[in-house]
This record gives sequence, structure tokens and C-alpha cells, in this order.
Amino acid sequence: MTILYVGIDLAKSVFAIHGVNEAGKPELISPKVTRAKLVELIASLPPCVIGIEACSGAHHWARQFMAHGHTVRLMAPKFVSPYRMSGKHGKNDAADAAAICEAVQRPNMRFVPIKTDISYCTLC
Repeated sequence: MTILYVGIDLAKSVFAIHGVNEAGKPELISPKVTRAKLVELIASLPPCVIGIEACSGAHHWARQFMAHGHTVRLMAPKFVSPYRMSGKHGKNDAADAAAICEAVQRPNMRFVPIKTDISYCTLC
């Protein structure tokens, strides 16, 4: 089975990834992916929908992943938080990645537009 949806919890140096197939079963669970291996891992996946919480670095990563043929959707963290599982496991990077993966699949989710390099220019 192929991976259709991937949720990525961004951080400074170690990222968490959660990917599910068309049946909704987790196929890719990587709680610790280094910055150096992230693009390599995403490039090895077939084109899929990648969900990321919107933050200052999310736009950069979105452009990187789109260059490999993926569809990237950014979401405000407040719209992802209802999908976090609470309880025994609590809030951690792997749980955040799973919540992002779940949220990106929702048909009525609101997404943040991805900024291009040109939209950062304030002097133009």
C-alpha cells in the first residue's frame, strides 16, 4: 500500500513523521528524523499530501517538499490541537505528528497559503 497522507512535526534538529495509507493505517512512523535525513526521506516517498503546522519555518519546508512533487498544506496550530490524543502518552512530537496527519485529512480544515520566496521581499 502507498502512503497518502503524512504529518510532520517540525522542530530545530529532530522531526517526527507520521504517514498513513489509503486504509488509514499507519505505515510510516518515524519519531526521530534528523534535519539532514528529512528531505531525503520525503524525496523517497511517492507524491502524497503532507500536513505541517504553520510556523516561521513551515513555508521553507513546504517549498522544499513541493519541489519533490508533494502537495503541502499548512494549518494553524489551534486547528490541529483538537486531534491530539491526551492521556497516558501526553503531548510529544510523535503524538503531534499523528494529530497533524489526522487534521490534514479533514474535508473542512482551513489551510494557510504557502508563501513564496518573492512574498518575503519587503523592499520590492
